[in-house]
Amino acid sequence: MKKEILAKLPYGKSFLFVDELLKVDENGVTGIYTYPENLAFYDGHFKDRPVTPAVILTETMAQIGLVCLGIYLLKDIDQNISIAMTSNVIDFLKPVYPGEQVTVTSEKVYFRFNKLSCKVKMENEAGEMVCKGNISGMLISKGNG
Repeated sequence: MKKEILAKLPYGKSFLFVDELLKVDENGVTGIYTYPENLAFYDGHFKDRPVTPAVILTETMAQIGLVCLGIYLLKDIDQNISIAMTSNVIDFLKPVYPGEQVTVTSEKVYFRFNKLSCKVKMENEAGEMVCKGNISGMLISKGNG
């Protein structure tokens, strides 16, 4: 099921921030991603001391913690439905540098009324908390816009 979830992610290679899912069930998901040193945003964020932007850390947590879990929860439902992030509240505690691998863990808070809300956290390879918070998303139809 983990490979099927990854195959259904709606992102191209340049904007995919999921390498592997370690665990997935109806209550949550754990996955990893390593930020390659050659990602374009490192050239300008920041000069001589590149750091992964907070928006990319948030996107990584959303892709692993919200979208992958949503795909799993929707596995038996119409394939023309996907999940779009609607809100997030994230605390950033430590920087993530080029080449670092992170682990994202998501715990479902609720899934009702077409809304999925998750408690997420990101840790670095040393097991230190990088960021944490809550991310929510809504089910949306891919057609009939």
